[in-house]
Amino acid sequence: MTGHAAPATPRRWTTIVVIGLVGGLLSGLFAIGGGIVMVPLLVTFAKVNQRVAAATSLAAIVPTSIVGSITYLVAGEVDLLAAVLVSVGAVVGALAGSALLKRIPLTWLRWMFIVFILLVAARLFFITPQRGHDVAFTPAVGVGYVVLGLLMGVLSALFGIGGGIIAVPALINVFGVSDLIAKGTSLVVMIPTSVVGTISNWRAKNVDVPTGLALGLAATVASVPGAWLALALPPQLSSTLFGLLLIAVAAQLTWKAIAAQRLARRKTASEPSP
Repeated sequence: MTGHAAPATPRRWTTIVVIGLVGGLLSGLFAIGGGIVMVPLLVTFAKVNQRVAAATSLAAIVPTSIVGSITYLVAGEVDLLAAVLVSVGAVVGALAGSALLKRIPLTWLRWMFIVFILLVAARLFFITPQRGHDVAFTPAVGVGYVVLGLLMGVLSALFGIGGGIIAVPALINVFGVSDLIAKGTSLVVMIPTSVVGTISNWRAKNVDVPTGLALGLAATVASVPGAWLALALPPQLSSTLFGLLLIAVAAQLTWKAIAAQRLARRKTASEPSP
């Protein structure tokens, strides 16, 4: 759909390409999909409405995650079995999260999630992931991967964040996976989850196709050097940078939470007294 977007001008297309490059670089570097960055940039600078920006950035993540995951796969930094199990849980969790979104109050859950992200970020500053460390697969580990996927899917649907924000630190901190394998595996998980989400958004006519194509092409190109940079960074520096990214995500979620509470108060104040 193009009706939601501002008029197409060379300046606007340049803005979209730059947004895609930034999102793709961060996707390859941190395996976050890039939507957490691309959506606010699309809304602010490309004048795309919030719903369409979220749907369009998710569509752009499909080719970006494919190319990024191939880069990690070639380097031997992907656990395919873990990716399959997490993906199964994530798809089911996304469906469950969409249903919960209409039924539960999100205020306290949102603040608890923000605190959780900050705690994870703090931990990342003080641990150094062990690269080259293999995790022995057991039935319990397999169940854990599925549960992680469920959690990813539910939280992604409830708060509109990419699953990589949850998957990467969880794989590192809970399962003891190398930071590179965590990122490569997270990118593989994004492929089916972003495809399923994009199909749903396409049916709802929320995808701006021309913007999505430009955004996706730019993001895909930038995801490869992003992944190369991740492979080259020392593990402690990589963890520190990811921790800083999580703090930025928490700040963004805090802003949304405060805005939502203000809107709710205004609605309550404007309602006539019985």
